Amino acid sequence: MFGFKIVENLQKMDKDIVRKDLKYHNKRVLVSKEFTFDAAHHLHSYEGKCKNLHGHTYKVIFGISGHVDEIGLVIDFSDIKQIWKEQIEIYLDHRYLNETLPKMNTTAENMVVWIFERMEHALQAFPNKCRVEFVKLFETPTSYAEVKREWMIDV
Repeated sequence: MFGFKIVENLQKMDKDIVRKDLKYHNKRVLVSKEFTFDAAHHLHSYEGKCKNLHGHTYKVIFGISGHVDEIGLVIDFSDIKQIWKEQIEIYLDHRYLNETLPKMNTTAENMVVWIFERMEHALQAFPNKCRVEFVKLFETPTSYAEVKREWMIDV
């Protein structure tokens, strides 16, 4: 059994490990990142509480897959965050969704497809055949809509 040990000799590149060994495999791997945002909306042609203006703290979970690069990464988590911040969140966080999203009923089911499409488009600029495998959009802690890659392709 391994006990706690203080590292005395930090592994050094080209001394203890060589660059060609940084990539361990050629498999497709899924990485996941989640974000939250607060927004207001209301639903059209709906006879329930949600026809009134109200808000949610939404949670979005992305599953992004790709092949690892020469150092063993599919995509840096900070790159996913940058796409989120610059190309998606700006339309969502602290916004009136009926005004900032395309003309649609702002249901979780419609919004999750829009979010998938935005992220998928942004990933085209990245190597490693990165692609969105799924997006989950939680409207409440116990209620969410989800879209998967195969559902977007096999319409």
